[in-house]
Amino acid sequence: MNRFFKIIINRITALIHELRSKAGITLIEIMIAITIIAIIGIVVYPMIMDLPQKARIQAAKQQMLSFGLALDRYSLDNGFYPTTEQGLQALVQKPDSEPSPMNYNEGGYMKSKNVPKDPWGREYIYVSPGENGNDYEIMSFGADGQEGGEGKNADIKSWE
Repeated sequence: MNRFFKIIINRITALIHELRSKAGITLIEIMIAITIIAIIGIVVYPMIMDLPQKARIQAAKQQMLSFGLALDRYSLDNGFYPTTEQGLQALVQKPDSEPSPMNYNEGGYMKSKNVPKDPWGREYIYVSPGENGNDYEIMSFGADGQEGGEGKNADIKSWE
């Protein structure tokens, strides 16, 4: 792919030098330059447009790892994970409901004082104990905000 781009860039550079040496530009030369630019656009555009979605998926996975570390610290301090009802909010604010944490860290378990939302602006789903045999499970429904889906709309799960 890189070799392809180098060849095209070299051809465009040669064309520019050729055009500078002439007094005028022919219609065919303009059409060739436009065609080359269009081909590059057709090849590069899909690659570039997919990057933001991939970045959001990676950001959600990284945030889930961060939640996991904070939840493990919570469990080490208190002997249990927050319940589903207490949710991820228990990482930034001491829960009032049972089971009440006895050794809750004064500053919470995350740097932020608010639980971050997923990259699409929705709340993460937290379940404890997990439905797949884990101590807890965290999930985001992805770009479409609905359970299931494929590609950019696929669910992002902490246990997968």
